[in-house]
Amino acid sequence: MSQANPPGRPLLASALGGLGLLAGMALIAEGGRRLPPASIASAQGAGDLKAVSHAPIHDARPGQPARKIAEDLIAPPPLDPSRIERIEPRPPLGELGLAPRPKTPMPQDWRETLLFGPVATSAAVFEAMGRTVAISGTVDIDPDRTCTFDDTAWPCGQRARAVFNAWLRGRALKCLLPPDADRFAIAAPCALGKQDVGAWLVSNGWAMAAPTGIYGKAEVVARNARMGIFGPPQ
Repeated sequence: MSQANPPGRPLLASALGGLGLLAGMALIAEGGRRLPPASIASAQGAGDLKAVSHAPIHDARPGQPARKIAEDLIAPPPLDPSRIERIEPRPPLGELGLAPRPKTPMPQDWRETLLFGPVATSAAVFEAMGRTVAISGTVDIDPDRTCTFDDTAWPCGQRARAVFNAWLRGRALKCLLPPDADRFAIAAPCALGKQDVGAWLVSNGWAMAAPTGIYGKAEVVARNARMGIFGPPQ
């Protein structure tokens, strides 16, 4: 037979539970009073911090223009267009500053032509494939010409032709020729590979520069160096 619970025990349990609840509420209230307001605000807005950080920040202050400093000294002075005078540019300091003269255009029907097996007939004239071509921009040395160096005469014309032949060695020349060049002798620019034939002849002293040609400086160099026909017998 079970014993019955004492009549006062449920009341004691209820009283103890009520006291615990009151104590908990008092602790919560006390803790809220001790926390600073910033911490509470931070805790409440922690979830929205990331969203707020990306929002654009607008300056509510009214804009003010930049302060001008020494405006009279920095600003450009007033300019009267009627007092502007256009003058010619100054000349270059030397000939190197001058633009080269444009080359005389060749007729449209002239074409670069390969001439095989050239043979020199004089210092600046050769024959190839039935054509006779004189190197333009040069003055030929007649094979019968005799040159004098230190009172010594020597057959410079024959030597010039022999040197030209030895340099050609039968290699093909590329010349700018008209379509009917085989009918008559013609003066034309030619090249052996990438070497200008006229420049080679004049700079080595085996031909002279034409007065209206482009090899005048090359002849001066050859004369000063006593090369070719301007030097000793060879």
